Amino acid sequence: MKRLITISLLLAVFNLVFAQDIPAYKIYDQDGKAVTYSQMLDKLSEADFVFFGELHNNPIAHWMELQITKSLYNKDKRLILGAEMFEADVQLILDEYLSGYIREKDVKNEARVWPNYPTDYKPLLVFAHDHNLRFIATNIPRRYANLVYRKGFGALEKLSDQAKQYIAPLPIKYDANLECYKNMTKGMVHMGMPANPNIAKAQAIKDATMAYFISKNWQPGYKFIHYNGSYHSDNFQGIVWYLKALQPQAKIMTITTVEQKDVEKLSDENLGKANFIIVVPEDMTKTY
Repeated sequence: MKRLITISLLLAVFNLVFAQDIPAYKIYDQDGKAVTYSQMLDKLSEADFVFFGELHNNPIAHWMELQITKSLYNKDKRLILGAEMFEADVQLILDEYLSGYIREKDVKNEARVWPNYPTDYKPLLVFAHDHNLRFIATNIPRRYANLVYRKGFGALEKLSDQAKQYIAPLPIKYDANLECYKNMTKGMVHMGMPANPNIAKAQAIKDATMAYFISKNWQPGYKFIHYNGSYHSDNFQGIVWYLKALQPQAKIMTITTVEQKDVEKLSDENLGKANFIIVVPEDMTKTY
């Protein structure tokens, strides 16, 4: 009898330990209320533009990007994809792949893809290819963003007309008092570096260009889902601020990804960052 009781107790302890949920993520709305994936999806399906703010090396963010894209497509086939990770001057390469003229490995070889492209962005591009969806390269070519970092906005005016095709129309509207840009300059000072206002301007030219190509390629009745680093759309600033100026009547919804030690409650610092906040454990393994 004692042996049976001991075995029963061990089994109870085993079940208690291994029955504990270890969530890989939890979703909250901007007010910190926990929501389900389905609840989030219902709201996203009402939007004209959806911004997915990722942590570039977070596997849950990349998996969720693909799942949300699939789910939105299943609700309405009128979907357009776009990403920060592709620069505007490689649009022809993406179009040739999506049209079946070249192979995916040609994209990898020629489109200046990010190092984590094979695991994190290729699935999205392949999904677009397999479902006859457009995929827009929205970002400014890095060489021009670097030019702004070195010489300011004025240097862009001297570029050729051909080069300017890959940038938002000049001159660029810029508000240095937006928190997303002020914080970049403050961060440099905090790290003991001299404050360089051009670092925020280089960020702004990226945001403005991405908003421009998103707006330019959107069609009423379609949903545009855009993948970008979370800082580009957090707090409804960055790309979102520029897009609102171009599409003031459009419904825009945002997602951001954050890491916390405890995923069971949204921390105060993450409240209001986006319409939906995906919280991932801070010890989640990274893709690079």
